[in-house]
Amino acid sequence: MKKQYLTPYFICISLLFILLSGCKSRIAEPPIDVNKLANDYFQEDANWYVDNIPFFECSDKQIEQVYYYRWKMYKAHIRNVGQNEFVITEFINHVGWDRDPYCTIVAAAMHHIYEGRWLKDNSYINGYISNLCLKGGNNRNYSESIADAVYAYYLVNADTSFVLKQLDSLEQRYNDWSDHYDSLKQLYYIAAMPDATEYNIAAIDASGGKDGFAGGEAFRPSINSYMYGNAMAISRLLELKGDSENSNKWKQKADDLKANIIKDLWNDSFHHFMDRYQQDNQFVHYWDFIRGRELAGMIPWNFNLPPDDTVYSSAWKQLTDTSRLLGKHGFRTNEPSYQYYFHQFLYYLGQRGSQWNGPSWPYQTSLALNAMANLLNNYHQDYITKKDYVSSLRLFTKQHFLPDGKINLVENYDPNAGGPIVYYYWSNHYNHSSYNNLVISGLCGIRPAGNDTLVINPLVDETIKYFCLKDVLYHGHKLTLVYDSDGTKYHIGKELTVFVDGKKTDLKSGNGKNYVLIGNPIVTPIPERSVNYALNIDKRQYPQPSSSVNSQSDTSLYQAIDGRIWYFPEITNRWTTAGSNSSSDWYAIDFGEPKGLSKAQLYFIADSFLFAVPDSVSFEIKNANNEWKPLKPTQQSERVIGNTVTSYQFEKTKGSAIRVNFVHSKKQVAFSEIECY
Repeated sequence: MKKQYLTPYFICISLLFILLSGCKSRIAEPPIDVNKLANDYFQEDANWYVDNIPFFECSDKQIEQVYYYRWKMYKAHIRNVGQNEFVITEFINHVGWDRDPYCTIVAAAMHHIYEGRWLKDNSYINGYISNLCLKGGNNRNYSESIADAVYAYYLVNADTSFVLKQLDSLEQRYNDWSDHYDSLKQLYYIAAMPDATEYNIAAIDASGGKDGFAGGEAFRPSINSYMYGNAMAISRLLELKGDSENSNKWKQKADDLKANIIKDLWNDSFHHFMDRYQQDNQFVHYWDFIRGRELAGMIPWNFNLPPDDTVYSSAWKQLTDTSRLLGKHGFRTNEPSYQYYFHQFLYYLGQRGSQWNGPSWPYQTSLALNAMANLLNNYHQDYITKKDYVSSLRLFTKQHFLPDGKINLVENYDPNAGGPIVYYYWSNHYNHSSYNNLVISGLCGIRPAGNDTLVINPLVDETIKYFCLKDVLYHGHKLTLVYDSDGTKYHIGKELTVFVDGKKTDLKSGNGKNYVLIGNPIVTPIPERSVNYALNIDKRQYPQPSSSVNSQSDTSLYQAIDGRIWYFPEITNRWTTAGSNSSSDWYAIDFGEPKGLSKAQLYFIADSFLFAVPDSVSFEIKNANNEWKPLKPTQQSERVIGNTVTSYQFEKTKGSAIRVNFVHSKKQVAFSEIECY
C-alpha cells in the first residue's frame, strides 16, 4: 500500500520539477511599457513610433531622452517625394544650396542611412536609396560614402534583391570620382567646401590665413576613406551577386587605395592621418602635410581601414587629451595649437558662421564615435576604453540641449565654453549626423553581419547600470537586448540577456564578446503605397492649392502638400487660417483631372497659444459638372487630434478637386500636410 501510494506522489513532484525547470528556461522579456514610453516622448503621435522604432530604456535618462528626440527629429526629416519614394533631408526646411526640389544634401546621406536602417518600415530607406542611386539624388556636390552605407543597410535587413538593384549606379558614381583622382599619387583629393568642411586648415592656409570657404584642395583622410569604404562595399555586393571576378577587382582597388592612405597620409611626426596638399600656390605646396591635427584623421577607423597596430592606434590619444582634440564640451575639429584655431572668418547677419577650425560638429563627432566603436570591437589597443566611449557619447548627448534646457540639435558647438555657435532659423533640428546608430550598434553593442551569427558587445562602463533595447528588427527577427549590471532592475540575470523573437537565447562567449545565433533571414516584401494625389513638391502645374485665407502666400499653400510633416514650433511648415476674421475657412486642391478618391489624411497642428484642431471638418468634391458636392466620410479616426494624423475614409468618388471646410470658433487652424488617396 505504501509503495503504491508514494509512486504517484513522486511522479507528481518530478513532473512539477520538470515544469518549473522549463519555465525557468523560458524567461519572459522584461515588461517594458512601450505604450507609456511612446506616450511620454511622442504624445499624440505615439502610434507611428510604436510601429517603427526599437524602444530603449536606460539608467542614463539623458541618453534615453536624446534617443527618442533623435527619432522625432528623424521622422521630421522624412519627406515623401512620390509613390514609394522618400528622401531624408539635412536642413529641416529649404536652403539655397540643397537639391531643388527635394531639399536634400548628399553630404549627410551616409548618416541618414546608418541611422534609418533601424526603422522597422524599410520603405523609407528603400525609397531614399532608390532616389540617391536611381533618380540622381547623389549629385556628387559633396564627398560621400553612400555605397558603404547601402551595404550597412543590407547587413540589418538582409534584402539582397533590393541592394543589388543599386549596384550599377553605385559603381558608376564611384567611377565618376575619377575627376578627383591624382594618378601620380593614386589618391583622391578635394577642396574644403565639397568635403562639407569649409574653413578647415588646408583651406585657411591656402588662402594665406585670409579666408578658407573655398579652395584648399588636398589629399584628405576623409574622401580617401570614403572611397575605400565604397570600394569594399561594392566588392561585397558583387560577391552577393555571385560575380567573384569583379568582386576581386574591386577588393584589389580598395586594397591599393588603403595601402596608399597608410603609406602617404599617415604623419609619423604627428602620429595622425593628415591632409597633404594637392593645391600649390605662394602659401602652400603640393604634397606638403597640413600643419595641424584634425578630427577628420579618425575617419579611417570608421571603415576599419588602419592596420591593427599600436603605431596607428596611438592616434586615439588625441581624443582623450584636453589640450588636443578633446574639449570640455565635445570633440574639436582641430587642435588649439593651430594658428587660426577658432579665428572667425565668416559672419552672417551679425552672427558667427559655420567653420571647421575648432568648433565641435555633430557631423564629425558621430563619425569619430562610430570609429571609436569599431576600434573597441575590432582592434587590440590600450588607448581607448569602453569608459571613453560612454564619456564621449555623453558629451555628444549634452550638445543636444540649448542653454535654456530645450532639446534642439543645431549646426555646431563650442567645445571649450559649451553651447551652440551656429544657431540660425534653418539650423533647428539639424539632421547632419547620427546618434541612435551609436546607441544601438555602440552602447548596446549590436554589430550587424552578413551571416546568421551576431556579435553583441555592449560598450558600457560601471556608470551604465541597465538598459533594455526592445524589438530591434534584425534580419527579419525581433531582437531584444537586456543589460542589468547586478540583476536587480529586471530580475532575469546579471549583465547581458538576449531574446530572439521573444525567446531567451543562448550566448556564446569568446574574445570578450557575445555571439548569438539569429537564424535564417526573413525578408518581407514591402507593399506598394497608394498614390498621394495631393503631393506637389516643385509647385508647378497640378495639383494646385487655394484657400479662403492666406491664398496669396504660395509658400504657405504649398507647404501643406510638400510631403513634409513635423510639429516643431521653432521652424514652421504649414498652412494656417491665421489672420482670418471668419469662424469658418476652407482649403482646396485642384487635381487638374478627375481622380478616384477614397481617403484623406490631415495633420493638424495644435499648441497652447494660437492653433487648435477645428470644431468640425467637412469635405466637398468637384464633380464632372464642375459643381461642389458633399463628400461624406464612411469612417474616420476616433477624434480629430492635433500633432498627428487624422484619417477619413470615403466611398470611392471621382472628382477633379477636393475642398476641406473648417469651423473654428475659438482658435485658428493649422495643418502641416494634407494627403489624398
